[in-house]
Amino acid sequence: MYNFEFEKPATVADAVAALGMEEAQALGGGQTLIPTLKQRLAMPSKLVSLSGIAEMKGVSIADGVLTIGGGATHAEVAADACKPLAALAGKIGDPAVRNRGTIGGSLANNDPSADYPAAMLALKSTIVTNAREIAGDDYFQGMFTTALEEGEIITSVRCVVPDAANYQKFEQPASRFALVGVFVAKYADGVRVAVTGASEEGVFRWSEAEAALNHDFRTDALMDLNLNPANMIGDLHGTKEYRAHLVKVMTKRAVAAIL
Repeated sequence: MYNFEFEKPATVADAVAALGMEEAQALGGGQTLIPTLKQRLAMPSKLVSLSGIAEMKGVSIADGVLTIGGGATHAEVAADACKPLAALAGKIGDPAVRNRGTIGGSLANNDPSADYPAAMLALKSTIVTNAREIAGDDYFQGMFTTALEEGEIITSVRCVVPDAANYQKFEQPASRFALVGVFVAKYADGVRVAVTGASEEGVFRWSEAEAALNHDFRTDALMDLNLNPANMIGDLHGTKEYRAHLVKVMTKRAVAAIL
């Protein structure tokens, strides 16, 4: 590591002010940032911890809307969120990661293999920051890229509780990140299918699968669908073609689990 200043504000307003300092960096649970600092891939002069901000805590459900504080840990989401999202959070990393990592930190980082982005697209989410509200469909803009502006903090997220939903992940055993993860959510006005871990462009909605399942919500409805592997991720864990195949397999499993 190297020397840097550390500040732990108690309010969102104080955190925003601290992040206005030159080369300041927000610190959520630190599960991504701390390893990055150790490798000297980032060297901010000040870390602003968000862990002491009470208004960014908590998980609640009211009137069909799930609200999660940006500082809520994965373990807290696993304990208190609606069942499909709780199940997703309960399989992130290991207990140490789940008890330190936060949903706000994960969404701000937008790792292409993270689990939450698929849930946010499928669950009609709204990302709430200190400055505005961003529809989940507009928030994710590519690998490690989001609609957040410099110094903007995710204070909470809101999701519309679905009639039924399921998340299926084919995980990389060492990291427990998703080689492919598919979140299927069923609403009265239609089905949403969101995919993480597969595409070079980051999380995305599989519109062809949504159309097929809106017409006939059965696994057989996906039989003739195939994703073009051209934009899929290809690495030592799996080829582009393998990931394209896994998207279909995980989608069928999610639909089967809902049925």
